[in-house]
Amino acid sequence: MSSLTVWKFKSPGGAQNALDELLELQNAELIRVLDAATVTWEEGKNKPRTRELRNTRKAGALGGGFWGLLFGLIFFIPILGLAIGAATGALIGSMADVGISDSFIRDVREKVTPGTSALFLLSSDAVVDRVAEEFASADAELISTNLSADQEAKLREAFSEE
Repeated sequence: MSSLTVWKFKSPGGAQNALDELLELQNAELIRVLDAATVTWEEGKNKPRTRELRNTRKAGALGGGFWGLLFGLIFFIPILGLAIGAATGALIGSMADVGISDSFIRDVREKVTPGTSALFLLSSDAVVDRVAEEFASADAELISTNLSADQEAKLREAFSEE
């Protein structure tokens, strides 16, 4: 089963460093990184910078449509104001079926602030104790984790790129 986890780091470069480390662990067959995206929010900037792993040919990849919509809901739509409130509510409601709730969005929005970064990771087949051991030095805070198999299937169906 795959899991979607969101990790917060206390520095703008923390998420990318952690992703690089996880990709090395993948080469050692300790985890399978299906897809990932990072959010880097430099101090003094009005909004964060996002970066997708973008390996959509790999089995399990979510694709840019998913990451773009998710990051828009979390970081950019609140800036646009109430004029699109109904549309935002509908988007959030549709994502609740795939494990992304209003509270998930609120938690990420509150925790990922200027001077921090976040790693959004879809992974599977982790040798948990070994990955946890290697990942412990990353000084990360787990914000959210785990989708059920049904939620994962709905997520893939909703955001697959044909």
